[in-house]
Amino acid sequence: MKNYTHSNLRNIALVGHASSGKTMLGECMLACSGNINRLGSVTEGTTASDYHKAEQERQFSIHTSLLHAEWLESRFNIIDTPGYLDFIAESRAALKVSDLAVVVVHATHGIEIGTSKVWDFAEEFGLAKVVVVNSIDAENAQYEPILEDLKTTFGARFFPINIPINPGPGCNEMLDIIRKAKLTYKTDGSGKYNEAKAAGEEGEQVDQLHTELIELVAESDDTLLEKFFDEGITEEELRGGLHKAFQSQTFIPVFFTSSETNVGVARLMDFISKYASSPDDHMETVAQNVDGEEVTISLDDNEAAAFVFKTINESHIGELSFVKVLSGTLKSGEDIVNANTEEPQRLGQMFILNGKNRDKVEQLNAGEIGALVKLKNTHTGNTLTSPKRKVTVPPIEYPNPSIHEALKPKNKGDEDKISIGLAALHEEDPSFQYHVDSELHQTVISGQGELHLQVAMERIKERFNIEIELSAPKIPFRETIRNNGEAKYRHKKQSGGAGQFAEVWLRIEPAPRDHGVEFTHSLVGQNVDRVFVPSVEKGVNSTCTDGIIAGYRVVDVKIDFYDGKMHPVDSKDVAFQIAGKQAFREAFQSAKPCMLEPITKIEVSVPEEFMGAVMGDLSSRRGKILGMDAEGAFQVVRAEVPQMELYHYSTNLRSLTGGRGLHAEEFSHYEYMPRELEKKVIAQSQAKDEE
Repeated sequence: MKNYTHSNLRNIALVGHASSGKTMLGECMLACSGNINRLGSVTEGTTASDYHKAEQERQFSIHTSLLHAEWLESRFNIIDTPGYLDFIAESRAALKVSDLAVVVVHATHGIEIGTSKVWDFAEEFGLAKVVVVNSIDAENAQYEPILEDLKTTFGARFFPINIPINPGPGCNEMLDIIRKAKLTYKTDGSGKYNEAKAAGEEGEQVDQLHTELIELVAESDDTLLEKFFDEGITEEELRGGLHKAFQSQTFIPVFFTSSETNVGVARLMDFISKYASSPDDHMETVAQNVDGEEVTISLDDNEAAAFVFKTINESHIGELSFVKVLSGTLKSGEDIVNANTEEPQRLGQMFILNGKNRDKVEQLNAGEIGALVKLKNTHTGNTLTSPKRKVTVPPIEYPNPSIHEALKPKNKGDEDKISIGLAALHEEDPSFQYHVDSELHQTVISGQGELHLQVAMERIKERFNIEIELSAPKIPFRETIRNNGEAKYRHKKQSGGAGQFAEVWLRIEPAPRDHGVEFTHSLVGQNVDRVFVPSVEKGVNSTCTDGIIAGYRVVDVKIDFYDGKMHPVDSKDVAFQIAGKQAFREAFQSAKPCMLEPITKIEVSVPEEFMGAVMGDLSSRRGKILGMDAEGAFQVVRAEVPQMELYHYSTNLRSLTGGRGLHAEEFSHYEYMPRELEKKVIAQSQAKDEE
């Protein structure tokens, strides 16, 4: 296989909202380059990218897939990402290692919430962007409205590189602005076209747009503008200026395509090969050395460094690590180090991929993207380096989970299998999270949406042959007091032999929120030996952990052990523990006990037309609106909502907004529960205790 320098590599991420046509666009690129003989189909499950069983059954992408194609003098490393918001973390990882974001927008659906999210990610990573308006052959497709929509939403200078002459069903003719030509595409899916000079009104239109393009390019290259007006310039002479203007995003090119019929894709590939970003435009990567100091990795460094941006377990070959080589060369058979774990590794087989099809390579050079097989204890976010180098790249920051479920096995004895399965899933996909809640005695799994968790559970079931039940997670309520209280409790036990005696006098008062439990003593005199103070504290802390009115942890209470009595023979540790427990229980009950509930801060992004429905829904969940902001075509609502009201909120939000709403959440604070709800929670807890 031909070796490419990093100047000739094009690492591109296909990103965008669900059903915009990313997978078929990647398929068209493979067809244009001759990697496949005919276009596959998403609905028939025959594309190179969507090769997993779950993807073929559901007819949409779930996993990131790697593709590669050779075009002109370049090799394209194409990362096809899922569009569903449940898998938005996949797009974030892909963009972190790409040099170019190809943002795919459906011609009739327009800009959606997923489009805005990936746009923000691309901006954050400093990537140049190309917009591909796909399905220009759909019913009622037009190109002018989508251009206006892009400008209104993102405020950038979008410029069409081609214009569809006959948009809608059967679209196969384009005006090419760079070549000033009319292209008529063949209908066999090959992506080939016939080129003719644009004439008449079409010629006038293409001349005008060509002049506008030159003027845009000239903003970053004055000599080019002079030459254009003096003697004219060729497409090749445009190359340097276009690359510079594109890289600075002086303008953002827009291409119109149909990925079902492979119309417009070949010229998109021409543009990417000639003018778009290469690894040369991102020469340095920020990393940390073993002392935690910031260092940079340069493409030109001799020592090898590579970042693992995804791991996936394939049944036929085991674990695959998708890597971007940041410097040096990875060679099969050589030794490297996982810089995060300091574990040495021997590099085995290496591949560049077209979905499940693998092309074996002996090395991966700086700037390349490929897959490594069966590395030991290597996970998403790890950095691989030569033994001399040992630097780590900051891991990918994933969005906070937006949905949570409690998990338990249907069959006893499967707990260990589930534990192994959850750990493996998190290592492959860090946006899938889990924790064992020792307080509530539950295993809670968390993800980006209902579908995300559903797919994760299917993978565990398939890989480990276990049945799982999901349910609503318990809410970590808290117990506290509103007033001061006190109690005196005597513990006395005499049943032959050594007895037990302790008397404890306690005063309690409310503490500020998040203060926890503060235990002090103000004993004077010799009524109680100070050796028993830790015993009383131990008894109090045990009661705080177990709860008093509903079985939830006690918080925000100040406790003063101020007096008591003891017996010279019968007083002992266990007696003062018991007395401390009971004295605290009685004091707590006398101090107007109450419940606290966790409050979650959420941000909801929705198109403006759904604002009324979303605001009404938040109010019905006892939500407090904190503010609203406009972000492009979307409104962002910030609110605080009790955690108990948010179970499956992401699913309900998508139902309310036709799949166009998205929310993020994080814990905020605890607040007093409304009295009626408090009574209900206490009653449920007591009923459970009686059972």
